[in-house]
Amino acid sequence: MDKSVLVELTAEIVSAHASVSEMNPEALLNEIQAVFQKLNGLAAGSEEEVIAVAGEVKAVMPMDQAFGAEKVFCMVCGKGFTTLKKHIAVSHEMTPKQYRKAFNIPTKVALVSRNYSESKKKIAQKLGLADKLAEGRKKRSDKKAAAAAAAAASKA
Repeated sequence: MDKSVLVELTAEIVSAHASVSEMNPEALLNEIQAVFQKLNGLAAGSEEEVIAVAGEVKAVMPMDQAFGAEKVFCMVCGKGFTTLKKHIAVSHEMTPKQYRKAFNIPTKVALVSRNYSESKKKIAQKLGLADKLAEGRKKRSDKKAAAAAAAAASKA
C-alpha cells in the first residue's frame, strides 16, 4: 500500500480519536506513530500485527465520562447513544459481556442512560408490573407446594 494512503488513513483515525478525547501534543504524536505502525504492519500482511490489533481495544474516554444522564458514550468510538447494546453489536461486533470485559465495566452499571432507565422504571411502576411479577411468583410457588404435598401424600 502506498505511504500517502497510510498517512491519510492515520490522519483520519487519529483526528477521530482526538475529537472525542483531550490529548496533549506528545500523546498526539505517540498516537500518530502507533496508528501508522499498525496500519503499515497490516499493509505488509504481518499476521502478528493483525492479531495484536484485533485483540486490542483502547478506550477513547474514561468510564466516568462515558455514562451520563442523557447519553451513554461508546468507549470504542466515542459516539453517544441512549442504549449501547445494538450499537456495539452492529458497529463493533461485540456482545455486552465482551464490551464489559474489554473496559472493566461492572455488571451493576447499565449500558443505557440514567434518564432512559428511570423512564422505563416509571412506566413499569405505572403499569403495575412489579405487583404482577410478585403475584405470578406467588402462584408458581403455591403450585409447587401443592404438587410437593400431593406427591408426599401419595407416597404415604
